Amino acid sequence: MSETIAIIPARGGSKGIPGKNIIEVAGAPLVAHSIGHARAATSIDRVFVSTDDAEIARISAAHGAEIIERPAELGSDQATSESALHHAVGHYVAAEGVEPGLIVFLQATSPLRRADDIDRAVGQLRRTGADSLLSAHRLHTFVWQQRDDELASLTYDHRHRRRRQDLETVEWMENGSIYVFKPWVLRELDNRLGGRIEVFEMDVLTSFQVDEPTDLDLIELLAPAVARSDGDSVPDIILTDAGRTPTAGIAAARDRDQTGSLALRRSGS
Repeated sequence: MSETIAIIPARGGSKGIPGKNIIEVAGAPLVAHSIGHARAATSIDRVFVSTDDAEIARISAAHGAEIIERPAELGSDQATSESALHHAVGHYVAAEGVEPGLIVFLQATSPLRRADDIDRAVGQLRRTGADSLLSAHRLHTFVWQQRDDELASLTYDHRHRRRRQDLETVEWMENGSIYVFKPWVLRELDNRLGGRIEVFEMDVLTSFQVDEPTDLDLIELLAPAVARSDGDSVPDIILTDAGRTPTAGIAAARDRDQTGSLALRRSGS
């Protein structure tokens, strides 16, 4: 039976946070969280880390990943994740003589996902017969879109404002945590997504990523609450401006994420 493999690209040249993929956060090097999630997922047969960095390779191997040495040109700022995925899959095919059955692409910058998220995402793709899948969280908000000088309400009619819970349009925020796809999608489309695409829903807090230095403090704060949650409820936590102190509610975390979504829409990303 063909294998389901997890690929975690982790290059060494991060500019925003030097050494980001091996920086200590929530009790472990950042990349080790994703390795642990993949190894604990029952749907994953083998876990690979693709890297151009010797220290990332050493730490990843120590946490149980198989290492794929990535050429330096595929570790530059200009190199795409797809280029790293092509190289990793090619390495697998050269060694095994056959393509994997499914590829699960995990970004090392998502330390709050759960192993169960991976299993449920793989299960959803198999159950629905989809060709590819992305993880995202649902937006329950009033989204506006700006193109040039024109501003328009996107998810509702501002002339007939409705309650937030009554919004008819379903909006998803791609969180970059989990992608699952059949090998032909990458091979033929040079993309992690294609064919029939499914969305796997995650909650807001497990969707947070490490992109900026301040995100490390956020992850440290959220990790214990996420660990205590049952995967269905949202942890009871808020971030305040004064020292990012936990209190009741989740409004600040949600506001930050929705603001980021609006920024993406306005930039055309």
